[in-house]
This record gives sequence, C-alpha cells and structure tokens, in this order.
Amino acid sequence: MVRRQMHIGMSIRGLGYHPAAWRHPDVPADGTLRFEHYARSARAAERGKCDLIFFADGIGIRERDVPRGSLVRAGYELVEMEPMTLLPALAVVTSNIGLVTTASTTYNEPYNLARKFATLDWISNGRAGWNVVTSWSDAEALNFGRDEQLDYDTRYARAAEFVEVVRGLWDSWEDDAFLYDKGNALFYDETKLHTLDHKGRYFTVRGPLNMARPPQGHPVVVQAGASEQGRELAAATADLVYAIHPTKEIGQAFYADIKGRMAKYQRDAQDLKILPALRPVVARTRDEARAKFNVLQSLLDPLVGLNRLGNAFGDLSGHPLDEPVPLEAFGPTGIKSLSKQIVERVKRERPTIRQLYEQVAGMGGFCLIGTPSDIVDVMQDWFEHGACDGFNITPTHLPSGCEDFVELITPELQRRGLFRTEYAGKTLRENLGLKPAVNRFAATA
Repeated sequence: MVRRQMHIGMSIRGLGYHPAAWRHPDVPADGTLRFEHYARSARAAERGKCDLIFFADGIGIRERDVPRGSLVRAGYELVEMEPMTLLPALAVVTSNIGLVTTASTTYNEPYNLARKFATLDWISNGRAGWNVVTSWSDAEALNFGRDEQLDYDTRYARAAEFVEVVRGLWDSWEDDAFLYDKGNALFYDETKLHTLDHKGRYFTVRGPLNMARPPQGHPVVVQAGASEQGRELAAATADLVYAIHPTKEIGQAFYADIKGRMAKYQRDAQDLKILPALRPVVARTRDEARAKFNVLQSLLDPLVGLNRLGNAFGDLSGHPLDEPVPLEAFGPTGIKSLSKQIVERVKRERPTIRQLYEQVAGMGGFCLIGTPSDIVDVMQDWFEHGACDGFNITPTHLPSGCEDFVELITPELQRRGLFRTEYAGKTLRENLGLKPAVNRFAATA
C-alpha cells in the first residue's frame, strides 16, 4: 500500500506574511514591483517539489489607516503585481509547479474569468488554479461603483452560481473536438461543441467559450472561506481548501466538518484537499530560529501591530499598550471567521494589547519556530491525526523564508516519507491526486 503523503502550497505573494517583512535587511523593499523577486521564490518552491505557488489577491488597498499613521508604516499589500498578468510569465520560468491565484466572483463576470484561467492552463500545460473569493472589504466595493460590499449571503449565493457557470463554460468543447483536418477542411467536430445557455438568478451566459477545453479539463478550484456559507461552498465546489487554524483541535473539527458535508453533493472526501496555513521560522538550532523571529518582531512598528487588530477591535490606540485588551472594544468584523478566533483568544487568555498584536502580527494563524525536526514533528502530527492533507506555507519574509523551507524542512519531510521526491504528474490536478474533470456534456451524450 502506497503511503499517504502531504501536499504543500507555497504562498509567495508580496514580501512575506510578517507585517514587518519589508523592513528586513534580506528583503528588497520594492520586490513587489520586480518580476525576478517572484520568479526566485517560484523556482525555489519548484525545487522543493511543492504542489503549487499561491497568490492571495485583493482588488484595492484593503488595509485601513487605523490607527492614523499605520498605513504609511505598513508596506504590506499596498502595491503588487496583478496575478493574472504575472502568473503566465511565471509559467514560462517553471515547469511543474501549480499556479494558483485569487479572482473575485463579486467583481468579475464568469465568461471573462473562465477564459482567463483556461488560457493560463494552456500556457502552463495544465498547472492553473483559481482561488474563489467573494471579496469582503468596502475598499474594493468603492473601486467598482458601490458604496459598500454586498451582504454575506448574496455574495456566497452569487459565488456558487458563478463557479457553476465557469465550469460549464470550461466544458464548451470536448477534449477531442478539434480535428485540424486540412485535407477535408474540418477544423472541429460540431457534435463536440456545446452551448451552455445558462439563465440563473445572477447570470445569463449563453456561451460557448471561445477557448478550447483546458488541459486539466477544469483548472483546480480553491476556496478559503471558513464561515458557514464558505464551508458549504467548499464542500460543493472546491478541489482544495486553504484554511487558517491556530490549533490542531480546531483544524480537526474543520477538517471533519468540511469532509462530512461532501456526500450530499455526491463527492468523496478524497476529492478535496485541505491545506491550513503554516508560518514556519526554521534554522538548524532552536536558538538560531528564535533569533530569526526576534529580528522581525523588533521591526514591527506598534501602529502596524494595532492595525492588525482593527477588524476585530477597531482603533485601540487610545488604550495603554501594556494593559489588557478591553473586552468592550470589539469592533467591526471584516473577515468573520478570523475576527471570531481573535476575540475568543482574548476572552480566554486576557493578553495585553502589545502581547496580542505581537502574537497576531508576528505569529499569524499558526506559526512554528524551531529546527526542521521540531517543525516536521508538528506537521506530521496534524497530518496523521485528521487535521489536514498538507499545508499552505506563508513565509515570514520572501524570498528567504521560502528558500529556508525548501532547504531545511523539505528534506526532513522527504526523509520521513511524508512528501514526494519527484512530481507525480504533469498537471496540478495530477500532483494533488485529484480525479480527472468530467465534461458534463460528454458524460450525458
């Protein structure tokens, strides 16, 4: 029997996931505007046999200048390359690694998005993936003619229909529809072209797509919501789920919940992979790893730290930093699931404001600091006890954090038989161990 192995994603968005990453001496502060910055991390992740590189994305500056002056100090997610333009370029300098990015179902139309991801799949020879998001911030709404974001239920209902339409459009042409028969003047077989003719609550899309069926059939669909609506959408539509869990127990509950919902959509639990975020700080000794982390923490401006608490607590700048977080300060919840986790932590642990922002900003959802063996021990425990199918790595800073993982942690995973030494296939779908995508029209013909 072949031993089950982890799947690993590498998030290489921006300069890294620690809010002070841009101030680190090893990080090019203008890296988000330099193609080679992204290419270096992408090539490193592929060297480490990662399943995919992952680009979270927003279509606006979502960080608020709260407290006043925090935004100018942040350098975080302010300016960065548009990923649907960037990823085709990265496809050319890589060969095996999956290319996954965010695209909003609120501020796109299904036809355009289906065509873009089909094109990326062709350019990369079957390595494209779409992270389905509904967009959550009013800052994004203001860039698209709205004063505020759509309500939660509407966004998710629209997203579910959006994904269904996109998948239908990807099925417009059967795999062998194109004959290219010059002698008989037959470019395609008309019996293998299908018009979707979708008429739904949010979209009316005739089709067919003016792009051949992607090499994967369907590019891999990723979903990251942890709300009730997000979980249901993931169980119904996702091939891969990106999650944020601070503890193994929360991860286990989430894993069981999502997998348990799939049967009602006629899906097997193996049809979806769950990869929670992991922010590793690794070195050959524990002291060296802690020293690496302390460098970043020392660069964290207090205003930036307070900014990271804003969604859950609003502006705390009027409170003493070294006194407990005031329980009455719960503010607007921009991302429901993350804010809820932070609020519950405050009620449970009663940290000071400084302790909380250092933990939230520095540690992220789940941070491990130590040797390769220390970190892999925890990864293996989560993996073998029903908390995940692998991890999505969110390096503290780039490109060094990605390279540290590949050079130190990947070999330890491979030594234990927990991770591949070579890619299993040519496509992202194959490397994730997912079933081939079935063309709905061919299946019913």
